[in-house]
Amino acid sequence: MLLTVTMISYVDRLALSVAAPLLKREFDFSNEQYGRITLGFLLMYGAGQLLLGPVIDRLGSKRSLSLAVVWWSVASILHAFGRGVWSFFGARAFLGMTESVNFPGAFKVVAEWFPRAERSLASGFITAGTGIGAIIAPPLIASLIQLFDHLHAIGLSPLEGWRAAFIVPGLMGFVWVWIWKHHFHTPEDHPSIADAERRLILVDRAPPATNVPANEQVGTPFGTYFGDLARHLQFRETWGLILARFSGDGAFYFFAFWIPLYLRDQRGFSMLEIAWAAALPFVFADIGSLAGGWAGQHLIRRGLSVNDSRKLMIWAGALLVPLALPAVYVGSGALAVIFMGMGIFAIQVKSASLFAVPGDVFPSRDVATVWGMSGAAGSVAAALSQPVIGFIIDRTGSYEIVFMLVSSMHIVSALCVTLLIPRIEPLALARREP
Repeated sequence: MLLTVTMISYVDRLALSVAAPLLKREFDFSNEQYGRITLGFLLMYGAGQLLLGPVIDRLGSKRSLSLAVVWWSVASILHAFGRGVWSFFGARAFLGMTESVNFPGAFKVVAEWFPRAERSLASGFITAGTGIGAIIAPPLIASLIQLFDHLHAIGLSPLEGWRAAFIVPGLMGFVWVWIWKHHFHTPEDHPSIADAERRLILVDRAPPATNVPANEQVGTPFGTYFGDLARHLQFRETWGLILARFSGDGAFYFFAFWIPLYLRDQRGFSMLEIAWAAALPFVFADIGSLAGGWAGQHLIRRGLSVNDSRKLMIWAGALLVPLALPAVYVGSGALAVIFMGMGIFAIQVKSASLFAVPGDVFPSRDVATVWGMSGAAGSVAAALSQPVIGFIIDRTGSYEIVFMLVSSMHIVSALCVTLLIPRIEPLALARREP
């Protein structure tokens, strides 16, 4: 269910990037203006993760995800009524705020349901949803555009193709919500799991930080909403996650939002060629998510500590991301797509372990808050980079500088984890220092 909803969220958010060549022509957007529109999504996506993380922890994963998916489906449909830069900016901002619940809510479920050794693989399945969504989105959106343009031309549909590209995917979320509300339960109240399984799950959760002074414990009443956020900033583990995401997340969003335009403008691909070529790198992404998650689980089961396993996989992924750089230098468009795929593969190998770290360190009741804070940092950094990317491309006519920056970001991210989280272990097992 979590893989599926992540897939749906990525189809909804990538509909714009696939339709972007048509929208740029119809509304005369420049690359810099397109960057501003994508900034609207990422800025509110980051703000939503920061502000809604504590709300998720209070409402619970079931209610939070149900409400979020309903509203982001509405937001997706609203894109069909866009008329220019600011109306698309508003629709993207609404989509970003509502989709911000997806990952904090999903990884809260992982912390609730999975023993520590299994969390990297569970994380791999969830992050695989991003790749599946990115694989499905280009051919699905391109096919919808062509189909509804044809139907519109012969008078059988009131919708132009690009408008249907936002409405049809937006409807998928409502189906998911119905299934989720009827079938998801936490381990504590699940009606059919065995007591032995329930005990296995509950005993391996990160416990509350009972050896921390009462006025500093994470998750205890503090009096104000922002006090909950501020209290988590006392821990260097929180800062390690925040800075790791701040320095690394922009690379994935570059590939997600700019590959179709890169293939059209730099490689001369047609819309049909873009539909398939833009999906291929995300096949690599899914392989990376599952391979990274499996490898992390395998290392722990072979006796490696959680700390060593997570850091080994984080560094392995980070050091492989520069494989994307040759994409701007090779003469073959197909080879460029493969190099980009190798870079996204590496990003997802790293993410499968990095995204499991909040559940390794913090109690499950706080995971959405901490995950949201770190995710917010990554999304804000990625948001601010979007107009800059457009500016660089418009001024230089090349993607070379952008690819060089993207290739180095995850090494900095891995350094943040290494320096600020010396030991990946539950907070209650070590003396905490602000």
